[in-house]
Order: sequence, then C-alpha cells, then structure tokens
Amino acid sequence: MSAADLHTLTGAYALDALSEREAAQFSRHLAACRSCAQEVGELRETAARLALAVAVVPPAELRGRVMGALPGVRQLPPGPHATAGPSGGGWRRRLPQLAAAACLVAALAAGAVAVDAEHRADRQRDRTAQAEQQAAELGALLAAPDATTHAGAVRGGGSATVVSSRQLGRTAFLYRGLPRLDGSHVYQLWYSRGGAMVPAGLVDPGSPDGAALLAGSARGASGVGVTVEPQGGSRTPTGTPVVLLTL
Repeated sequence: MSAADLHTLTGAYALDALSEREAAQFSRHLAACRSCAQEVGELRETAARLALAVAVVPPAELRGRVMGALPGVRQLPPGPHATAGPSGGGWRRRLPQLAAAACLVAALAAGAVAVDAEHRADRQRDRTAQAEQQAAELGALLAAPDATTHAGAVRGGGSATVVSSRQLGRTAFLYRGLPRLDGSHVYQLWYSRGGAMVPAGLVDPGSPDGAALLAGSARGASGVGVTVEPQGGSRTPTGTPVVLLTL
C-alpha cells in the first residue's frame, strides 16, 4: 500500500473498518503523520458526540419490568462458532456492511425513543429524529469509498475538517475548538463556486465541537468557507472567511 493510499484511510480507521493488517500498517503511519493523527482524532470525537446526541435515557420503571421478566425467559443454546475470514481483502468491500450497521444503530435509537414517546414533547422528538438522521448521514459519508478530507486551522482558534463525497453528493464540516460568538452572530457555511460564495447552512452555536452537513450540492464547488454573520445568516458574506478549505 502506497503512502498516498494510507492518507485516504483516516475515515475507515476512525470507524474501525480496517482489517488487522491494514490497521497495524496505518497505526505505524499515524505515528509519523501529524495531519492524519489530527484528522482521526477529530473524526472519532465527532462520532462520539453524535452518538451522545441520540442517546436516550430509559424510563426508571423499565429496569423493574426487565428484571421481573427474566425468570420466564429461556436461554438460547450456544450457536456454532463463526469462522474467521481471510485477513486481506481491503476495507472498501466492507463499506456496505458498515452503512447497514449505521442504519441499524439509527433504527435501534429510533425504537428506544418510541418506547417513551408518549412522555416526550413534540419538540424533543423532532430534535432526536434530526440528530439520528444526521448521525446516519455523516456515518455513511465518512465510510463512502470516494470520501475526501481536507483540514485546516480556524482564524481565532480551533480547527476544521471538510469531508466530501461526489458519489453521495454530500459534504460535512467537522469542527473542534470553534471560538464562541455572542448571541447576535453565527458561523455560516459557504460553497466557493466560480468565484462566488453560495450559502450552505449555519453551524449550531451550542457547542465549540461538532459537525454540520452542508445544504445543497458541492457540484462545481472548489472549496468550503466559513464566515461570521449576523444571527440568521446572510445572503452574501459580510466578512473575510475564518477558514477556507479546498474540496
């Protein structure tokens, strides 16, 4: 595997989607590549935050119902041991299974929400559904075989990474340590296309660390920029980008 190939494995490594041999080879590369180490750290931190965003606390009475039902549950007989496949083969052939697993996790989280839905406000259910959808879409984007990543520093502090897949037609902005703004301003995302900046959504001001999926297609865009704008966003940038990353 060439050095250029190793630089493309950050997303798969962060999702534990490499074989043992590939993971060991990439770990050696990681020890000597500062940019890949930073990118893996950002991807793992974002994935963890997205998982927390969809976590649901079960109702207090659920434990009692489960413990009371245990004596009547028959134990399944032990199944045959699964045989391990060959260590090689490449992580890309496992991406469909990863996508299916991500969808399954999202479905299980949605089911947990439904158990206690009658006790939750409509607004909270909507927030949970949106977080689950974003987590699933971001997971699919990170695992896309053609996903590309570009990282850079944010003016004023923090760092950012752009992940894009032309196959999926999606782009995500991952950020860490983003400086907080006063209540009258927000961070706004833009596609840089043909010398013009096209609005692509706002960054959630609630946390300095997180991820945001860009609105619209990246087709024809050469980069992604972030500016500080008045609350609600602007039609055109009112200031210089605090970070501008190529696609």
